Amino acid sequence: MSNLKITQTKSVISEKQNQRDTLRTLGLKRIGQSVVREDRPEVLGMIRTVAHLVTVEEVD
Repeated sequence: MSNLKITQTKSVISEKQNQRDTLRTLGLKRIGQSVVREDRPEVLGMIRTVAHLVTVEEVD
């Protein structure tokens, strides 16, 4: 399986609580922070929820 590098690019201020919780579940706490997660359906669903707040790159 491939991995995805997820980077938070925007603030969660004025966003809905479920979007804040989703970012925290992904492991993101501040702008500019990056995490690497497996390319799994659960992670893709979380990314879809906060797509306007993050950027995603595929890494090996």
